[in-house]
Amino acid sequence: MSEIDLDQGTVQYSDSGGDGPVIVLIHGLLVNGSLWRDVVPLLSENARVVVPELPMGSHRIPMKPDADLTPPGVARLIADFLDALDLRDVTLIGNDTGGAMCQLVATRHPERLARFVLTNCDSHKNFLPPMFRPLQWITQVPGVARVIARGLQIPALRRLPMAYGWLTRTEVDRERSDSWVGPMATIPGVRRDVVKLLGGIHPRYTVEAATKLRAFDRPTMLIWGRKDRFFTRRHAEKLAAEFADARLVWVEDSATFVPVDAPDRLAGLVRDFVHRPVGSR
Repeated sequence: MSEIDLDQGTVQYSDSGGDGPVIVLIHGLLVNGSLWRDVVPLLSENARVVVPELPMGSHRIPMKPDADLTPPGVARLIADFLDALDLRDVTLIGNDTGGAMCQLVATRHPERLARFVLTNCDSHKNFLPPMFRPLQWITQVPGVARVIARGLQIPALRRLPMAYGWLTRTEVDRERSDSWVGPMATIPGVRRDVVKLLGGIHPRYTVEAATKLRAFDRPTMLIWGRKDRFFTRRHAEKLAAEFADARLVWVEDSATFVPVDAPDRLAGLVRDFVHRPVGSR
C-alpha cells in the first residue's frame, strides 16, 4: 500500500504502475479495495490500475475529525485523490455505494475522467437500499456501531441478508471478509468515520446527480449483475436511461459484488471498453 495526504486525511491506495490507460476502482460501504482483488491483475496486463481505500468503514487510517464525509464530500475526496496523483484521462469504475459517489464525481468533478463504468450501485431514491437504511439511524446511537462491528467478526453473522449474505452469489473467503470487518471493530476513528458517513447519506444526492448525468458526455458503460436483490433490472435500466448514450451489459450469475462473482467477465468487458475507439459501440 502507498499513502497520500489530502486535506481530508491520509488515503492508502494500491497502484499497479506501468503504462497504458488509467483505471481507478472505487469500492462501497463496509468493504475496501480487496473487493477488486481478482480484477486488478487482469486489468493490469495493459493498464495502470489504481485502487484507493476510501473512508467507508473498512479503511485502516481514520480521516481527520473535521473531514467532510457526506456524499459530496466523498466525491470531492475522490476528485482530490485524482488531482494529487495527477491521474489523467481516467476510466472511473464504481460499485455499490461507491457507484453513487462516482455519479457525484461525474456530475460535479468530471475534469479528469475519460470513461465511466458503473456496476451494481445505488442511484435515484435507492440510496441506501431499504434493507440497509436502519443502519443510518441505529449507528447514531453511541456504542451501537461498535456492537455491530464486533458482531460482524462472527463469520456466520456476515452471511446474513442484512450483512453481506445477499451481496454475492460466490462465498467470500475469510481473509477478504476479515479485512472488511476488522477496522471498524478495532479502530475507534474508523467507527467515527463510518457513523458520520452513514448519517450523511440521503437520496437527494443521487436524485440530483441523475438530473445531470445526461450532460456527462464521456463514454459510459453499465455492467450489471442480473441476480441482484438490491439493485434490480429496473434500477439498472432507469440509470442507463439517464445518460445520453450508455451501454448496459448484463452479467448473468452475479449479485451486487460483480468484482467478486464475475471478475473475469468484468475485466474482459472493461478491457474492451477502455481500448475501444471513442464513438464505437
